[in-house]
Amino acid sequence: MLIINPNGSQPSAKGAADYFTGTVRVDAPFKGTQEARVSGATVTFEPGARTAWHTHPLGQTLIVTAGAGLVQAQGQPARLIKPGDTVWIPPHVKHWHGATATTAMTHIAIAEVLDTKVVDWMEQVSDEHYQSLGSNPARGVYE
Repeated sequence: MLIINPNGSQPSAKGAADYFTGTVRVDAPFKGTQEARVSGATVTFEPGARTAWHTHPLGQTLIVTAGAGLVQAQGQPARLIKPGDTVWIPPHVKHWHGATATTAMTHIAIAEVLDTKVVDWMEQVSDEHYQSLGSNPARGVYE
């Protein structure tokens, strides 16, 4: 049997302060049933908003649908992401993602559940770290 959740049938949720900095909205969360392991949501980050550092036991896929954002794996430069970009974060890679300082960003986030767990949340991305990345989206790579 197909399950269809009509657009607008689920209320928006505010991103929890324990896991996000700034204003974040989570829409249309989805997850598989029975043996299906996939889960996800559409997430909108206002300018300057971002996730905390985190990992996923089976990795994560991001599909950027609007705006301009950043994604960074620990020990690597932050990278600019734009509509149409798809990002694969491998399992257990510590990372964060969110909007640029001046532009909101929306992405669809998809991850798989392993033993009832989809994410391991860690410390917040500090304001100092985030601000040190610069704010020139035209550069393409933040260093």
